[in-house]
Amino acid sequence: MVEDEKWMKFAIQEAEIAMEKGEVPVGSVLVHNNQIIAKAHNCPISKNDPSAHAEIEVLRKSGQKLLNYRLPKTTMYVTLEPCAMCLGAMIHARIERIVFGALDPKSGVCGSAANLLFEPFFNHKIEVNGGVLEQDCKKVLQSFFKLRRK
Repeated sequence: MVEDEKWMKFAIQEAEIAMEKGEVPVGSVLVHNNQIIAKAHNCPISKNDPSAHAEIEVLRKSGQKLLNYRLPKTTMYVTLEPCAMCLGAMIHARIERIVFGALDPKSGVCGSAANLLFEPFFNHKIEVNGGVLEQDCKKVLQSFFKLRRK
């Protein structure tokens, strides 16, 4: 979908910012009514906060901006498949859609390492579309880890 690619490019820009700061390069953007509500990138190292994933940072910024902990009718764009923590937070925030780029076979819970989307204990269902600009998202991650190994 062309719109999904448009917004994913903003998430990739955020991932590149994270990489420049020495953080694992994951970026995210929350969109509502064809407008960006918030954008962020991973920053657990710089914030000394294990929960400071890109998605959590976007949820925090969006909640503050909209003065609401519920974010219905929004779409989360993220360069890497969400982990359990991030998916759980998005479910509690009532995100409508998640669009992600690269699969995460180690900790992705939207179909790779596990699929928590259809667990009966979650009272909110989120539509998910993975693989959007997957190669571009993977390239950023691979570049980062290649540099780290040297």
